[in-house]
Amino acid sequence: MLRTFCFALLICLPAEFVMAVDPDTVTTSQGEVRGNWTDEAKGIHEFKGLPYARPPVGDLRWKPPQAPEKWSGIRTADRPGPACWQESQLEQFVWSRGTFERSEDCLYLNIWSNVEQPKQPVMVWFHGGSHTSGMSHDTIFDGATLARQGVLVVTVNYRLGPFGFLAHPALAAESSHNSAGNYGLLDKIAALNWVRDNIAQFGGNPDNVTIFGQSAGSQSVCALMASPLSKGLFHKAIGQSASCTQPDTERDAADANGFDRGRRLAQALVEDTDVDAAALRKTSPEAVMRAANKSRWAAQSRIVVDGWVVPESIDDIYLAGQQARVPLLLGSLANEGHLLFPLNENLDKSDLQAATEKLAGTYAAALLEHYASEIAESPGLAQREIATDLFMTYGMRRWADHQSATGAPVYLYHFDHTPPAFRLYVPDNPDLKLPDGPRSAGAYHSADLAYVFGTVDKVGLDWQEADRQLSRTMVRFWTNFAKSGDPNSPGQTWASEWQPYDRKSRATMLLNSNPHTTKGVRTAKLDIWDAVFFTD
Repeated sequence: MLRTFCFALLICLPAEFVMAVDPDTVTTSQGEVRGNWTDEAKGIHEFKGLPYARPPVGDLRWKPPQAPEKWSGIRTADRPGPACWQESQLEQFVWSRGTFERSEDCLYLNIWSNVEQPKQPVMVWFHGGSHTSGMSHDTIFDGATLARQGVLVVTVNYRLGPFGFLAHPALAAESSHNSAGNYGLLDKIAALNWVRDNIAQFGGNPDNVTIFGQSAGSQSVCALMASPLSKGLFHKAIGQSASCTQPDTERDAADANGFDRGRRLAQALVEDTDVDAAALRKTSPEAVMRAANKSRWAAQSRIVVDGWVVPESIDDIYLAGQQARVPLLLGSLANEGHLLFPLNENLDKSDLQAATEKLAGTYAAALLEHYASEIAESPGLAQREIATDLFMTYGMRRWADHQSATGAPVYLYHFDHTPPAFRLYVPDNPDLKLPDGPRSAGAYHSADLAYVFGTVDKVGLDWQEADRQLSRTMVRFWTNFAKSGDPNSPGQTWASEWQPYDRKSRATMLLNSNPHTTKGVRTAKLDIWDAVFFTD
């Protein structure tokens, strides 16, 4: 009788309550999946390795993602899918990686959900890595801490490097849109379509989706805001440390569709620039990677103007105000260029002058005046800091200016806290043994990741209470924004209230041990780039 009563009760209850009774199993449009508890006391469940598209292998390599196949029975979702194909054994400062599973069959996502709360705001994460490396299931991206704040977290793997962004005339010829490249962006759009169709079954609200990403993931967020194919699939956006709104370089503009470098890769791969698509697909992934390295394919932008996903120059789309008019939170770090951008120790002052004139034209002299201390230490250091400010700090401010001009709410930040430096993606061997100690790298590129995800005690080393407190603050800011489009807590009166940004106020949240809003950062330096690039 008890079993019959319980069955009848399940039939009568709304779907969200049924899920709370049996959170292990969820029905998606492809079939049933079973996950695991990651924090049963807090009601947090995780589902790993859910396919959102068919494996892009064989005839599907270098094609838009296809809908995933259905399955019978219950699929166990307790293990993430493999990383997308990329270089292994990468040794590069904090971005070093060990050995890990790689495959072209990699279009999977992971979910963390508080099963006791239906219609949770959804946060969809796109990892960084120059669009050539990375994976969504690194420990640093564990979504449990964010989920404890009442949001549902999704992390997405997407095709990388030449598998995700190769553009070639033969690939465009077989496309009904005459489009080639940007498959990694199409993967993200496919994941967002999957979220729209399935996330309610996991307790998420498909009408309240925030996309967020860092580095190349942030560039992807920026590009998706400009793409007509992603219209309506998200409602807020967060960009961390890279935009897509800088004016194109001469080299990128000359090969905006990527065909020239695609032909060079094909020449290195099969010794034929005019090879057909079938011949390209017969090659091994190892051979594709060797050809990409030999042809220096990745030396230019991976995102291309393909006429479909990206219909025209992204900067032009933003200048015309045609991007998604959604609330935007974005920012950069104080020392992004440290070991990320090259340092030319042999550069002299005349070389620096010539290089700066090429970038800034008649404004070069005024710009160099602001880097006098760096020049005195090393012209190469000054060049690196100029490049850092142009690409990161100014790039994010320019993105903020474009979005603010549409009337959408914008919140800009600058992270100048000094964290420990460690191997972000090798949690079992994090120590870099820096000669001047673990906090000698400043606020380096990617230093904010553990703070945003609240994983400061799951990765790295040498964490202090100030780090934990800043992480709690950032987790609150990010999840508040995902809930309402405003990072501040309702009724908040505390000192670190985050004021919205506009081009007049330049309001910027400084993220450190004493978070507070200031009137812009590096304003005099960045204003020169406005004079160089803006025509209004």
